[in-house]
Amino acid sequence: MEIGIEHCANTDSAVQKLTRQRFEAVIVDCTTPHIASTMLKGARSSPVNKRAIVVSVLEAQTGGESQGALKDAFALGAHFVLFKPISLERTRASFRAVKALMKRERRRHARIPIELPVELKFDGHGTVEATTTDLGENGMAVRLRDRKPQSSFELGFTLPGTFTRIECRGEVAWEGNRILGIRFGDLAPEPAQELKQWIARQLMGSDADEPAVGCKLTDLSLGACYLQTESPFPVRTRLQLMMKVHSLGLQIEGIVRLMHPGTGMGVEFTRHTAAQKARVEEFIQTLVHSSGAVPDLEVRPDSIDNSSGAYSSWQISGERGDPLLSLFRNKTDLPADLFHTELRKQRGAQVEVGA
Repeated sequence: MEIGIEHCANTDSAVQKLTRQRFEAVIVDCTTPHIASTMLKGARSSPVNKRAIVVSVLEAQTGGESQGALKDAFALGAHFVLFKPISLERTRASFRAVKALMKRERRRHARIPIELPVELKFDGHGTVEATTTDLGENGMAVRLRDRKPQSSFELGFTLPGTFTRIECRGEVAWEGNRILGIRFGDLAPEPAQELKQWIARQLMGSDADEPAVGCKLTDLSLGACYLQTESPFPVRTRLQLMMKVHSLGLQIEGIVRLMHPGTGMGVEFTRHTAAQKARVEEFIQTLVHSSGAVPDLEVRPDSIDNSSGAYSSWQISGERGDPLLSLFRNKTDLPADLFHTELRKQRGAQVEVGA
């Protein structure tokens, strides 16, 4: 999978690397609990590795012990868990999701050196022309000829080689030597996706179109879906989902609310607008009236959201009367087999697809 490995045989060398060297993923063998705890906490608290993907390798256990070990690992900061004896196929499946998140995180913070014209529009003070020195998904650096702008303004530019116009709010993030670092704000979903894809093409060429992680849609409601997959993403991973049945397509954003290693994940839709609900309802009705139809599905990760809002919104959000969201919320701690039993029980209130 083209992932290079640096092996640490003892705690001291591992801690030293975690504090001094950046890694995209950290794998911790949890055979010795106090050493594993030190490593997992160290990875989570290390300034250079706090965004690294963390994988725990646990001893084989049964029943409630296995569920308890999973909870402990996730509580200490693990994103993925593997059980011994290590299964090659299960490990490959898990690392498809690990690799997708690593590559996504790499692109999120990348900057493409490029010069292109940008318009900065200030409230009541007209428009200033500037030139970029680099461009990324979340912002840009620009060179100004004369005056320093206000702290917040509107900006606009066209992506090179396309007709896509990017317009959004801009905020000054840093400044120095006549160069301003600008952070994007209020960028609409469609142009944001175009910008992501443009950045990916510049960084990775044909590899930018790497196939999405394979998933199967089994359950769908107005506010959520359950996806069967050997490569589920961690809880709080923000996803881009594209579903299609016949000629009807549905593009939607979601966040993983529960994850069953090697089995599947429950995803809450993050935009609760009337327009989105209408599109989801149309998609559901098309499935209901299409006997035997199995929708095509593409699932791509955006980022793992560790903000406080990702936690608090889950505590207060959710549509009343949505049986799938209620199941996600109330049965989060069930083992995968018992959760799927509950899922089958309540499918009369929602749509079962291809299960």
